[in-house]
Amino acid sequence: MTAEAMAILQAAGAEEIQHPGGTLLSHLRRVSTLLGSWGARPALVSAGLCHAFYGTDGFPVALLDLGRRAELVEAIGVEAEALVYFYASCDRKSSYPGLADNRDTFVDRFTGTRMHPSLEERRDFAELTTANELDIVAVSPEARTRYGADLRDLFTRWRPLLSEAAWAHCRSVLDQAE
Repeated sequence: MTAEAMAILQAAGAEEIQHPGGTLLSHLRRVSTLLGSWGARPALVSAGLCHAFYGTDGFPVALLDLGRRAELVEAIGVEAEALVYFYASCDRKSSYPGLADNRDTFVDRFTGTRMHPSLEERRDFAELTTANELDIVAVSPEARTRYGADLRDLFTRWRPLLSEAAWAHCRSVLDQAE
């Protein structure tokens, strides 16, 4: 975890924002650590730490305005920031169904742009999404009960995109949802 990223997170108040399992900052740290434990490359681990900077389709609180992307680039690098933007930009309803086979388009919720991401982009997105959602259901029995079955279905469809470590963790966490 870079000192620069932690400084921006703290300055943006991530320690004060409530999130399942404590604060947003604690969630971001857990997601980053989880990605690292799965063997993700450094840019994806950094993206995990910063994935909520621009808000998401499921968590609208933004820590930085999109006009300040250069600040995050400076803290975590171009590749990691691009992953953060890609993750934050996802229109989930439009993009999730065909992600594994790339039959549908990925829709950027900020711009409305439709695209077909590369296999690497889809793998990174699936891995980050999986780490994010598994952290939430691991720390929140309510979320596990409410969303566990749907997440199991989603991640089963995304199985071709997930690393062996991520898939094993999915099964471990989501088997508890039954």
